[in-house]
Amino acid sequence: MNDHSTPAISDAALASMQRHADPLADGTIDDILGPWPPGIPDKNATQWVRISAVNELFVTWTTNASIDGWQAPAGTNEAIAAALQGYLAAGQALPDWADKEKIKRAEKLFFDHGALSCILLFCASLPECYVIPDLSSVLHTAGQLEQHTEYRIRSTAAMIFPVMMHGGLTSDDGAGVAQILKVRLIHATIRNLIMRGAPQTAVKDLLAQVNIVGAGTLGQLPGLPTKPTMYQALFARGWDLAHDGLPCNQEELAYTLLTFGYVFLRSMRRLGIGLPPNDEEAYLHAWNVVGHILGIERGLMVETMDQGKELMARMQARGRAEPVTPDPRPGLGQALMATMANSIPWDIAKPFPQLMTRFLCGRATAGDLGLTQSVPWSSALLFWGVLLVARVIDWVLRLVLPRFSIVRTLTRILGYHFMSRVLMSQTRPLQLPSELLNQVDGVVHNWSDDPNAPKWINRIEDRFTKHGSWSVNLSNTAEDAA
Repeated sequence: MNDHSTPAISDAALASMQRHADPLADGTIDDILGPWPPGIPDKNATQWVRISAVNELFVTWTTNASIDGWQAPAGTNEAIAAALQGYLAAGQALPDWADKEKIKRAEKLFFDHGALSCILLFCASLPECYVIPDLSSVLHTAGQLEQHTEYRIRSTAAMIFPVMMHGGLTSDDGAGVAQILKVRLIHATIRNLIMRGAPQTAVKDLLAQVNIVGAGTLGQLPGLPTKPTMYQALFARGWDLAHDGLPCNQEELAYTLLTFGYVFLRSMRRLGIGLPPNDEEAYLHAWNVVGHILGIERGLMVETMDQGKELMARMQARGRAEPVTPDPRPGLGQALMATMANSIPWDIAKPFPQLMTRFLCGRATAGDLGLTQSVPWSSALLFWGVLLVARVIDWVLRLVLPRFSIVRTLTRILGYHFMSRVLMSQTRPLQLPSELLNQVDGVVHNWSDDPNAPKWINRIEDRFTKHGSWSVNLSNTAEDAA
């Protein structure tokens, strides 16, 4: 492994990242789709057909072994086959600085914390992800959060679980690399749709017209159907490249990476169950490897919590300095909170996701997402009172029981209800191959009891969750649904 110390990126370099995207994935999608016709293409246009064909081929990318030397099935369009084969061959290798022992440690950390990991992802990582206005604007156009919130959440989980399961990034039987490379192509497809062609071409055209008023601006296209598809909505929405940079650009991708690594660890600290520095750095390292496979430049990654804090603050300040009108973030934030609230069976606890998000993310993010409205006083009193008492008890008892944590138990209870009703739904299983669903189900089974808690705490937890195994036999439910 080569040692690497991430330098602090300058403000000028950070700003330039708004016009940088992902040459490998963007070139692949451009080779597949080719030039777009004028106006909004009709439903039978070649580009829509080819996007559907790529989505169907994704089904064959089941494990890391399946993409090693991948060959397109007989009958696949030659341009599509050649582009995807070249993309997989170039994109699947781990970086030479990847440390498999750190990755293995990160996997264990994620699953040791079980359902707590899920609640932190969805009460901290995702809310912070929607702070950057341009990112939220794209999601708003796609209708993925307000109208399809649970789908968006499950799609995120469908990447995170394979990445963080044992061997997800490092073994042939794992599926993390395969899942990441799918997501990378989805990002490139979004860029191509919004820019109506290759992003690199759009940037070159802008630079060639630097003194021309209106250069780099794509206006909204008329003629959108009454009920457009997500692809049609993205294609027609318009974009100001000169002002906003490319959609899903390098800065935004790096910011999203911070929400899954740095924000997760920051949330653990705020709950009073932070990890030792070596464990935090191992966790950040694993997500940096994910970032490499996603096509994120190395200079935009962080290796310590201090670096993460500094870079995230700068990125958020830059995003907040250029608001989008109308602001899509409150609608997105409230849709996310409503989805989590609906998963909680007790009325008094339904505001808890909003209160937890305020606590983990802070006032500024809560304000961005419109999560500052009052909640019933009884819910607020119960949440803050229980949290304060639990923190005090944890602090005292850890003097003799270092791994004891009532806070972890409380968040596991919330995490269980959210996970069981949204992520582990028997009617809407995660979009993963059956063999991976079996692995996920096995992991969730192991989460049924907290190994770090005494038996009496686990028995109390059972009263608020479920006696016995938390697993739901996902592979069978997926087959039934099919």
